[in-house]
Amino acid sequence: MNPAIVPIKELLDHKVVLYNNASFIQGDPISIPHQFQKKEDIEIAGFLTAMISWGQRRTIVENASRLMHLMDFDPFEFILGFEEQDLLRIAPFRHRTFNATDCLFFIRSLKNIYQNHGGLERAFSCPDQDIKQAIINFRRTFFSIPFPERTRKHIADPLSGAPAKRINMFLRWMVRQDNKGVDFGIWPSVRPSQLYCPLDLHTGNVARKLGLITRKQNDWKALEELMTHLRSFDPEDPVKYDFALFGLGIYERF
Repeated sequence: MNPAIVPIKELLDHKVVLYNNASFIQGDPISIPHQFQKKEDIEIAGFLTAMISWGQRRTIVENASRLMHLMDFDPFEFILGFEEQDLLRIAPFRHRTFNATDCLFFIRSLKNIYQNHGGLERAFSCPDQDIKQAIINFRRTFFSIPFPERTRKHIADPLSGAPAKRINMFLRWMVRQDNKGVDFGIWPSVRPSQLYCPLDLHTGNVARKLGLITRKQNDWKALEELMTHLRSFDPEDPVKYDFALFGLGIYERF
């Protein structure tokens, strides 16, 4: 490791300890899947919450909670057993540009994934553990049934250069297991070492100030640049540094 970057690693290690604990959950979107115990409920609640995770965190949590209420706080049972009339209750749902049309397709696609593709974990599985390819494969599966064209924008496509922030955040939730009480670690089919950091405006700005990204755009190439550094800091669990970058950006206005 370049000696000049050692102080940055030490700073981030300190901030990981500060933010990667149970107190982080309250007020964060991850609080929604933490309301459930069953694996399938956790991953469905986590996926739907992550997919609407842009904008103010308070609004995200409120709207994700409302969506769980519309699904009777039993998301797996709702996904598998809904009748068309049950979907009428979804009609009022909105989160920014994610509307009822999008939400209804998400529900139908998730049903297809659980009935015909082995569930969300298997839909993200990739034999060579290449997460970029896993996301590409998942997107193909997700849109393998008839879909409204407007909904494609809500599942990021790394092939177009998108950093897939929300999907990578969801994968962090499902895969990382460090007994700190935040991430769930319920997907053993994916290794934490293969994860990518959720890259958004805040984490990108902090990473640039620390010299971990030189690229101006928050795209997949910038994410690869960031991950080169994070994997040098901790090859087995590089995405733990998401807590540090996020905390520095949101809580400390670094």
